[in-house]
Amino acid sequence: MLREYLGPLRWQVMALAALLLTGTGLNLLLPQLLARFVDGVKLGAGADVGLLMRLAGAYIALGLGVQLLTAGATYLGAQVGWAATNRLRADLMRHMLSLDLREHQERTPGEMIERIDGDVTALSNFFSQFAVRVFGAALLLVGALVMFFLEDWRVGLGVSLFALVTLLALNRTRRAGIEPTRLERESSARLFGYVEERLAGLEDVRALGAGEHHLRGFLRVQREFFQRSIGSWLRRSIVWQISMALFAAGYVGVLGAAVGLYAAGAITLGTAFLFYQYMSMVEEPIDQLTQQLQDLQKAGASLVRVGELLKLRSALQGGPRDLPPGPLDLTFEDVTFSYVPEDPTVRPVLGGVSFHLPAGQTLGLLGRTGSGKTSLTRLVSRLFDPSEGHVRLGGLDTREVRLESLRTRVAVVTQDVQLFQASVRDNLSFFDPEVPDEQVEAALREVGLGSWLDRLSDGVRTPLPTGSLSAGQAQLLAFARVMLRNPAVIILDEPSSRLDPATETQLTRAMTRLLAGRTAIVIAHRLETVARADRILVLGEGRVLEDGPRADLARDPGSHYAGLLRVGLEGDGAEVVGEGVLA
Repeated sequence: MLREYLGPLRWQVMALAALLLTGTGLNLLLPQLLARFVDGVKLGAGADVGLLMRLAGAYIALGLGVQLLTAGATYLGAQVGWAATNRLRADLMRHMLSLDLREHQERTPGEMIERIDGDVTALSNFFSQFAVRVFGAALLLVGALVMFFLEDWRVGLGVSLFALVTLLALNRTRRAGIEPTRLERESSARLFGYVEERLAGLEDVRALGAGEHHLRGFLRVQREFFQRSIGSWLRRSIVWQISMALFAAGYVGVLGAAVGLYAAGAITLGTAFLFYQYMSMVEEPIDQLTQQLQDLQKAGASLVRVGELLKLRSALQGGPRDLPPGPLDLTFEDVTFSYVPEDPTVRPVLGGVSFHLPAGQTLGLLGRTGSGKTSLTRLVSRLFDPSEGHVRLGGLDTREVRLESLRTRVAVVTQDVQLFQASVRDNLSFFDPEVPDEQVEAALREVGLGSWLDRLSDGVRTPLPTGSLSAGQAQLLAFARVMLRNPAVIILDEPSSRLDPATETQLTRAMTRLLAGRTAIVIAHRLETVARADRILVLGEGRVLEDGPRADLARDPGSHYAGLLRVGLEGDGAEVVGEGVLA
């Protein structure tokens, strides 16, 4: 992980290492200056005032230098950390977008957000400072021990044994907090998921007066997160608690040795003070190692969760081929599909579906709710693969086609159009800066939104707050999105299901322009929506009840489509696809 994400930042990492190592070296010199100053002051009247002034000036200069180096290392470390973690966020986001819908249906968007942001944020210190600071702390520790040996080998040996025992004790406890921290991150993800779901359904929650119930649920999830946070903090704090207890004993030992040696005349007062200073330098890197170990525990838990996410693999792997140019024909060959193919007790959504749609024609897809219409179109856009059989576009099995080629040539317009809090052009181009404004304007005018565009203060650069458009305008914007992509195959999932007749007329005109020369599937509840379709396919309980040219089926009084037309005339244009005529 360090090699992959810090490798491109190696020069910044080397500069960070240089700052930390230089600061370490200066830190080792400061006690020497202080010891000489103390011994010089002890001489009293015979002290060399000029030397004392030089020592004081050198000490202040070196102290300032250490602080400046520390500040520079902190700034550069933050830059390295954010650059590395942002690259990891981008990789995680790219990986999540590549996963199939099965994986996304098992997790809430809030949980995914926590995985991408919360877990990665916990890794920021690991990326920015862990390796360099551990190396710098180890160097400072070794340097301080060497200075002890140079002053008095007996004290140096004792402090070295103490440091070894302390490091072994900390190493034994360093893993204690990883599992509790992982559970804390999981409860945090559940909390985010709970909040996201309730905010997404806020209108229903308010309309049904369920606010109090959901608040109690929030408090329950929040309580779990709080309890696990406290538990993981207590387990991680074992490291520094042990460190504090050991160093309390260590300071007593070093001060006792210094006092004894000074009383025996073996060392000077400055050297005794030097022992105390170097003991603090032994404590400082071990404290830093303690802090880094706690951060490593957090990073370890986050790395486990990030690793789990990166190990997920989409069942939809693209093939080596590209779809041929021009309009594409569509063929279903004995297709069976189930959302849980591993469970044979679950009835397939589609069973033995076969039909052929010639290139450039429009298929009107009809059927009762639950008949498998949307599932069929999901197979065309390859959000799922058939359990059995083949789906072919332009003569190629969709599993043989590169996913990028398929996504570029097949466009889907759903009932619920997703709009972003961004400009009109960003909503249409999906934030692609290379799409020119003129092309966006042309697409809007093509679908009949020219007069609406003319009223916008900044044209296509005007911000488009979510919820500011009617259902009809949102559908027309979705049509304009498809116009920009210029796909070969278009799928419209009940585009007029929520529109009034006047708006539906405008939408039908835009749809006629949109589908011209393209292969299309239109799912509809209103027969007017498929009145210009070339072919009609009627589904019932996952099977093809009827398939043929629309005009031929309309003339056949025994066809399901003719029956729907009769019901529609009797009901004065009501929605008739859900009626029992299809049973």
